[in-house]
Amino acid sequence: STMNQRIKGKHLSFEERVIIQTRIKDGFSLRAIARELGCSPSTISYEVKRGTVSLYHGKQRRYKADHGQSVYQANRYHCGRKSDFLKKSDFI
Repeated sequence: STMNQRIKGKHLSFEERVIIQTRIKDGFSLRAIARELGCSPSTISYEVKRGTVSLYHGKQRRYKADHGQSVYQANRYHCGRKSDFLKKSDFI
């Protein structure tokens, strides 16, 4: 493996998602991909679920790295503490 040791709890980068896409296309197992990237097989499984798209009117399902990245960024945008400033504006 040419990758450095992963830090536990660190999110996948776009480059790692591209590696997942190419390895799945080449027929690697999820466990083999996880070993190469140095992360848990469940991380790879969740990422594949998140980034899988339907092609050809739903007849084919493929993992796409750019779709996985966009879903990840959308989820990150909506996470975190929500501001309740507008609810308190009547009080102020």
